[in-house]
Amino acid sequence: MAALILPTDWIKNWDKSGKNEFLQFFQDLAGKPSSDEFVKDLQTALYELCWHVIQGNLKVDVAAGLLADVMELRDDMPSVLADVFCILDIETGCLEEKHKRDHFTQLVGACLICVPDGMLKERLDPETLESLGLIKQAQQFNQKIVKIKTKLFYKQQKFNLLREENEGYAKLITELGQDLSGNLTSHLVLENIKSLIGCFNLDPNRVLDIILEVYECRWEQDEFFIPLIKSYMCEHQTLCHMLGFKFKFHQEPNGETPSSLYHIAAALLQHNLIALEDLYVHLLPLDSSIVEEHKREILEAKQIARKLTMVVVPSEKTEDKEKEKEKEEEKNEKPPDNQKLGLLEALLRIGDWQHAQSIMDQMPAFYATSHKAIAIALCQLLHLIVEPLYRRAAVPKGAKGGLMTPLRSKQAPRPAERFDDLSRDVFTMLCYLGPHLSHDPILFAKIVRLGKSFMKEFQSESRQDTKDRMDSLLSCFLSIADQVLLPSLSLMECNACMSEELWGFFKLFPYQHRYRLYGQWKNETYGNHPLLVKIKAQTVDRAKYIMKRLTKENVKPSGRQIGKLSHSNPTILFDYILSQIQWYDNLITPVVDSLKYLTSLNYDVLAYCIIEALANPEKEKMKHDDTTISSWLQSLASLCGAVFRKYPIELAGLLQYVTNQLKAGKSFDLLILKEVVQKMAGIEITDEMTVEQLEAMTGGEQLKAEGGYFGQIRNTKKSSQRLKDALLDHELALPLCLLMAQQRNGVVFSEGGEKHLKLVGKLYDQCHDTLVQFGGFLASNLSTEDYIKRVPSVDVLCNQFHTPHDAAFFLSRPMYAHQILSKYDELKKAEKGNRQQQKVHKYIAACEQIMAPVHEAVVSLHLPKVWDDLRPQFYATFWSLTMYDLAVPHNAYDREVNKLKMQIKAIDENTEMPLNKKKKEKERCTALQDKLQEEEKKQLEHVQRVLHRLKLEKDNWLLAKSTKNETITKFLQLCIFPRCVFSAIDAVYCARFVELVHQQKTPNFCTLLCYDRVFSDIIYTVASCTENESRRYGRFLCCMLETVTRWHSDRAVYEKECGNYPGFLTIFRASGFDGGNKADQLDYENFRHVVHKWHYKLTKASVHCLETGEYTHIRNILIVLTKILPWYPKVLNLGQALECRVHKICQEEKEKRPDLYALAMGYSGQLKGRKVHMVPENEFHQKEQPVRSATSGSLQNGPGNTGKPAVTAATASAGKAEEGAVEDSDKSKDKSQAAQKAASKNSTAANKVSSSNGSSTPNSTKGSKEKEDKEKTTKEKKEKKEKNPGSTPEAKAGGKDKQKEEKPTDSKEKTPKADKDKRKDDKKEEKSKIDGKTAEKEWSKERDVSNDSKTKEGVESDREQKRRKLDTHSSPSHSSAVKDNLNDFKDSASKHHPNHSTVLPKSKEKDDEKKESDKSRDRSNEREKKEDRKDRKRVSGSVPDAVKGLGHLDYSNSDREMSQEAKRRKDENGMSSSKHSKSASPSESPHSNDKDSSKRSKSTSKDKSDLAKPEKTSGGKKESRHDKEKSEKKRDSTGAKEEKKHHKSSEKHR
Repeated sequence: MAALILPTDWIKNWDKSGKNEFLQFFQDLAGKPSSDEFVKDLQTALYELCWHVIQGNLKVDVAAGLLADVMELRDDMPSVLADVFCILDIETGCLEEKHKRDHFTQLVGACLICVPDGMLKERLDPETLESLGLIKQAQQFNQKIVKIKTKLFYKQQKFNLLREENEGYAKLITELGQDLSGNLTSHLVLENIKSLIGCFNLDPNRVLDIILEVYECRWEQDEFFIPLIKSYMCEHQTLCHMLGFKFKFHQEPNGETPSSLYHIAAALLQHNLIALEDLYVHLLPLDSSIVEEHKREILEAKQIARKLTMVVVPSEKTEDKEKEKEKEEEKNEKPPDNQKLGLLEALLRIGDWQHAQSIMDQMPAFYATSHKAIAIALCQLLHLIVEPLYRRAAVPKGAKGGLMTPLRSKQAPRPAERFDDLSRDVFTMLCYLGPHLSHDPILFAKIVRLGKSFMKEFQSESRQDTKDRMDSLLSCFLSIADQVLLPSLSLMECNACMSEELWGFFKLFPYQHRYRLYGQWKNETYGNHPLLVKIKAQTVDRAKYIMKRLTKENVKPSGRQIGKLSHSNPTILFDYILSQIQWYDNLITPVVDSLKYLTSLNYDVLAYCIIEALANPEKEKMKHDDTTISSWLQSLASLCGAVFRKYPIELAGLLQYVTNQLKAGKSFDLLILKEVVQKMAGIEITDEMTVEQLEAMTGGEQLKAEGGYFGQIRNTKKSSQRLKDALLDHELALPLCLLMAQQRNGVVFSEGGEKHLKLVGKLYDQCHDTLVQFGGFLASNLSTEDYIKRVPSVDVLCNQFHTPHDAAFFLSRPMYAHQILSKYDELKKAEKGNRQQQKVHKYIAACEQIMAPVHEAVVSLHLPKVWDDLRPQFYATFWSLTMYDLAVPHNAYDREVNKLKMQIKAIDENTEMPLNKKKKEKERCTALQDKLQEEEKKQLEHVQRVLHRLKLEKDNWLLAKSTKNETITKFLQLCIFPRCVFSAIDAVYCARFVELVHQQKTPNFCTLLCYDRVFSDIIYTVASCTENESRRYGRFLCCMLETVTRWHSDRAVYEKECGNYPGFLTIFRASGFDGGNKADQLDYENFRHVVHKWHYKLTKASVHCLETGEYTHIRNILIVLTKILPWYPKVLNLGQALECRVHKICQEEKEKRPDLYALAMGYSGQLKGRKVHMVPENEFHQKEQPVRSATSGSLQNGPGNTGKPAVTAATASAGKAEEGAVEDSDKSKDKSQAAQKAASKNSTAANKVSSSNGSSTPNSTKGSKEKEDKEKTTKEKKEKKEKNPGSTPEAKAGGKDKQKEEKPTDSKEKTPKADKDKRKDDKKEEKSKIDGKTAEKEWSKERDVSNDSKTKEGVESDREQKRRKLDTHSSPSHSSAVKDNLNDFKDSASKHHPNHSTVLPKSKEKDDEKKESDKSRDRSNEREKKEDRKDRKRVSGSVPDAVKGLGHLDYSNSDREMSQEAKRRKDENGMSSSKHSKSASPSESPHSNDKDSSKRSKSTSKDKSDLAKPEKTSGGKKESRHDKEKSEKKRDSTGAKEEKKHHKSSEKHR
């Protein structure tokens, strides 16, 4: 309607319709309700109508008449029209058209009747009024107006100065200052004030100012003055300006605003008499200044922190201190008054939280509360709000508290009656307060206690809907803990009570919530507040000071300082301490001791800090060489173990951390678990146990604790209980076990990808050791019910959880033992029978009931064909028993009991000890002694029951449906090898179990084969072990060797323990002179040969590993060798071979790999120490060496004598891991027995020949060239011995004189060649027919194994044949005969002379031998002189080949040492050739013996019979492997001549 309200058509058709429409329009407008819009439309309509008149479109009288009609519609129409005239007056006065002005004047004149004159005089211009005739003269009218205005506005009617109306104001002040205690009300006073204003013409504003001044003086009289001011004043702005002027008056440079002014401003704000926005602008400082000041404070705090962490030289320190002092003095000068904070404080004191909150929102966070007065005011307000709820729900028993008067103001926040009320105001106020709650420790305690009370209510609440409602409150309490309680604790100075109070609250949270709070506290809170930044810097500075001075001697005072510092800022302190421990692990012990003054909360924070340090992603858990775990991690792990054991810290977080790391496939942190279990439970895992400790570990729990560990770990009962509870409460026991068991393989295949093999091995060992340790802890600490409830059956463990079998049985084993004992006790109670027999039967029944499901369960673990040889019962029995079940360590029990007796004696003799302490200690020792004896008795009964059970079970253990060899393979593969590397105890158990199975005379168990398979080829096993597994494997081999050595050392022991046992049975079906089938036992002497073979095999494997250059091979074999040192090497030449090789390792690895060097040096030193216990080879397996004839020599090559068949079959099958079947053995036995009978007929005649020539064995007949070599060697030996007698390796033979050394050589050379050849031919014919097939069969497989050495062998044999054509006088078939003879020797070389059972006539032989020896000595001397140079040249030239033949053993000064070797052998065996062959055997390469077998087996008996005289191999080293092996056979068959001759000397050796 703003555009055109009156259409032009109305004007044009005015008379017809325009006038009526116009009137109708005004009537419509007048009918509308009054509003701004209505007045505007009315004015516009009137303006347009008048404008038409001015322009001449409408006549003046017509318009005047119409306006007169309109005026009657509303009362305010004249005023509206007057306003329109005023506008038109101004507009027309500016127009140049005079007629329009005239029209306007006429219109106004016509309307005078309807508009009063007064209105027009107010609004129209004086000139217009004059033209209308309303006034006489415009000038006079203007003067009159000025006078009136002056009188109205500028002449003082009221007095506002006290001196102007002192009486009135005096009476006013008296009225306001009167006593208000009576019935005087503000209403009465107000009436009196009005009277005074009227009477004395007082200025009302000045009166209001005086009212405020009096109120300021009597500010406590709010109830009187607030209603007075409220009823007196009319406008809020006036009051606000007055207050503003008052505040501005105090904003002078040194002005101080009085608190009373703040109070009345706050009271007026609270009662809404003024608006905060209006007053806020009058206050100083400006908000921008406050923000700048806050930033400046933060900057200063950071600078202080930086200075404290910087290293400053002393001179700079003093300068900085002076500057700081100056700054502090400046600060101490009066700061400018902050009126906003003053008002805020006043608001808080009267409880006006809304306005106070508004002011705080204008400022930076925590700026306001950082001022102590405001913080205290807010704390006071909080006290009042929480008081009712605190009194109802949170006051501790016996506590007394002062009553607090509540705020009288109705506008103040309402007190909290229930926990829900806290969320109304309390939590908000606390958040504004932040760390500055520290100013009021009592309020701090109240809030904490309220939280504690709420948590108890929350935890006890069973209804879910209520719990959901309370969840929001729980979140609020957690936020308050994070933002208020912990930061406030940081600002409190060493308040241990608050720390303990807070722990009472925090311990009700799960550790996840607590650790989250600690993390925020440590990593974020300290950066949010300038004050906390400074506190952090000061704490670190103080921590540095303490840690620098911390030693073992001053633990107590330092501990107190640490305690004080930790009460307020534990996170910062522990973070620094842990960083120091990661660098210096020698701090661990003093730090742990100094933590005794910590509060419970601090211990919990320490646990968090340790976990955070462990999980630090910036730290590498490996050292830079990537082969070892970082030392910082090892230090932290040690600290964990010590701290968690000594102090009552919750373990759940740490255990969960380790579990999570395992879940993530990381096993580094198992180190922590290992340390914690070791320290807290006293369960130590080490492979460096002494024999005594190991023995103690096979006893009961008490014996283990007393004698099984390096450190006497006492008082672990409480700590192990804590660990157990933590595991059970958080259900971590089984998950940890399963994760560790799975992670063992994960270390290799998942974790170990790019890692160094050494590190992978360490991680694998750590994972495995921790599993063993942790499983041991669970087994010994969990109750039977807890254990059985948590550990599933073995098939579930293996098939569902993919646990390796060894670990699954390890976890299940305690369960079976518990269950069997429980069932046994149950059966005993059911039937009261005391007879031992009945008890045993009940025990067996209990075993059957418990183990039957296990037997069924294990079937699923392996393929069905496994059970063709092993019964599930045997498998389960093996895996379910322990050393505790097999033997009682009586020695260990006696040792510990004796120790206790000694302790009691020492206590008695100690005069300084107080009597009561003496009594206690003696009682403790006596009780322990009784416990041990009781435990021993209990174990003895248990072992007897177990052995009885095994005796009954053994017949069903092994089925052997395939072959014995296959049975042994499965037994070793599935039982022995997995378990023997599981733990040190298991290693001993495996060895003892094999011995037990043997002792029980178990059917189908071949003990000999089992031992043979264990010793024969250890290379692959050793190479695949980790470092700790090597130790266990070495311990296993040591125990096996111990048993073997015991049998080997004494015929009586052997006969007693092995004589009639099926394990030493070698079954052959004999079809010859003996007639009928016969079971043939391995006799004692042949067993000694077998043992020598095993020692030889061990040497061969050891040398191979040492020569590979591979780190793992060398390290592992050195560990294994160190472990088996008590029982190996026993033979001198084997020991020397090892010593030489180890010496080379020492030289090679000194700079390259120091750890290998250390191992090798250690072993080398121990080996030298054991040298005195080594014996020459002939003493090792020729202890009772009978006198032999040439027949015995020939029998040795063919399966010729009664002693031979057993060992040939048994050890051929045992010596090769791939024995075919029993039939092969049977055939070879048949043949050997037939050959033996035929050979025995010729024994007498052969004896004579053998007497005259000790080397007349068919194998070693080589021709005159050998003679020459022999003579040469003899001479060289003499010369070498004279030059360097100390270098002779045989220490034991040092007492022999030269005559004894030379005799055998001389006599051997005198042997008539023709006689010897003749007898040889007869025997060889006989033997070769029988032995051809057997030998070929037996050694064909071995030939395959050594294919890689054939080329070298061929070259050497060609060279040998050429040389023999030049040097020898024997028949042309010499070379092939050698091969053939070596074929037969292959067997005997590995067993070394199995035929010692031939009996020879001694008296005659001795006489003949003496004569022959004299002659031969003369002859040999002559020959030696002639051929000395020639042979020596050959010796020196042939050394490299000889060295190769010795399995690549390195010898320095080869020819000299070889000749010394020959001389030593001559000393021992009576002939240098036989001695040489023995020394060569240990170091022979894995290729030589095996390779020649194929060639030898093809030779004919004719070739053998054509051989003439033996060739001496020890002198000419160039004679390749063939010659060495020939010399071995020659040694074996030297005959009885040497035996008789040296009978006495060998007895001396024995």
